[in-house]
This record gives sequence, C-alpha cells and structure tokens, in this order.
Amino acid sequence: MTEPERWDARLRGRLEAVRARSLKAAPWRDAAPLLAPLVNRSGHVAVRARLTHEDLAFLGAARDDLLALTRTALRLADLHRPQDGGGISSDPSRPILRCRSCMSRWPCPTLRVLDEALSG
Repeated sequence: MTEPERWDARLRGRLEAVRARSLKAAPWRDAAPLLAPLVNRSGHVAVRARLTHEDLAFLGAARDDLLALTRTALRLADLHRPQDGGGISSDPSRPILRCRSCMSRWPCPTLRVLDEALSG
C-alpha cells in the first residue's frame, strides 16, 4: 500500500468510526427541549436515563471527535479559498473566481459538499 493510500485509509477509518458510533448512539435532539426546564440553580440537570454501552462510547468521544472534525472542516475551508481566475470577464467588477487549491470554479465541489453537510 502506498503512502497516499495509507493516509486515505487512516482518515476514512477514523471518519467511519465516528459515523458508526454516531449511528449506534441514541439521539437526544427530542429530549433536549424537555430537559432544558429541569436545569437547577447550579446549572445542572439531574437525569436518570438508561444509557447503552454505545451511548457511553459516543458521549465519551463526542467532544474530541467534533473538535477534530471542525478543525478538519476549517482547514479545508482555508485550503479551498477563492482567487482571481484570470482571463477576460464580461463583468470586470465580478471576475471569475477559481479555488486556489483545486482550481475549480469557486465555490468548488469541496466547499459545496462541506456546505451541504453543515446545512443539514
């Protein structure tokens, strides 16, 4: 296996592990509005809930995983910034922009996928 293949496999493996943990854990989106009024004076909610091993594994790693993913997304956004594409444009006030990393028209496919994923 070449170095790029190893690098790609390592990245995909980590992302798949986060995805697998996420899929196995119970969603809390519906419970959050119900728990919000239960916040006590010290800012905590005393919750009695049945958590599975998968829920605990997900919650235990969620902060670090989310930080790693946001760092990656921000780095991608930094890499795929616009630059003047050069050439003649029919509207000089709005020149054609290209991605400085992949040279696709900006916003490039990388940023469009990232935007779609974050838009939900």
